[in-house]
Amino acid sequence: MQNGWKVVLLISQVVCESMDKKPEIILLGAGGHCRSCIDVVESEGRFTVAGIVDRIDGRDSSSVLGYPILGTDADLPELRKQYAYALVTVGQIRASAVRRRLFDQLQELGYELPTITSPNAYVSAHAQVAAGSIVMHHALVNAGASVGENCIINSKALIEHDVKVGADCHISTGAIINGGVDVGAGTFFGSNAVSVQEISIPAGSFVRAGHLERGK
Repeated sequence: MQNGWKVVLLISQVVCESMDKKPEIILLGAGGHCRSCIDVVESEGRFTVAGIVDRIDGRDSSSVLGYPILGTDADLPELRKQYAYALVTVGQIRASAVRRRLFDQLQELGYELPTITSPNAYVSAHAQVAAGSIVMHHALVNAGASVGENCIINSKALIEHDVKVGADCHISTGAIINGGVDVGAGTFFGSNAVSVQEISIPAGSFVRAGHLERGK
């Protein structure tokens, strides 16, 4: 009888451990933005970072914040056999082409690209954030706003009501996009830059830090 109870307890322990286990996610890009993304992923607590995928050149370490470098872009098909989730953690300033290429590659290989949101950010229940985008610490996405896929909404950025942010945009630290603005795909909107309300920003725009954007 005692042995029977031991078996039951052992099975219960295995089941509980299985239920508590978080899905693993791999990150593409090992630079400074990756470090910030790791902190958000850890804080959100939905995923465990399995490791980082990076280029062969420019690598000066075998790990990032303690997480191993798993390989390069060429290893993504093989890594897909083990990992279902991925996030592009390459930064974006001048152009979005690299992030777009990696995002498309991940989709073609069948990876799932979740939305990652810091618990210290606020995303309205009436807003939408698409696949592969990250909303970082103390950012705010207000009611009626939509953020496209593969975007960076960086720390302390404000996306006001009814704003539309296209795919592959980086809204940088402390930036303010006021109500009703349409931000074209692939735009970089710099730190502490501010838009006036109800304007359209063309796709691929570069808005420098601290600029007051009045539209075209």
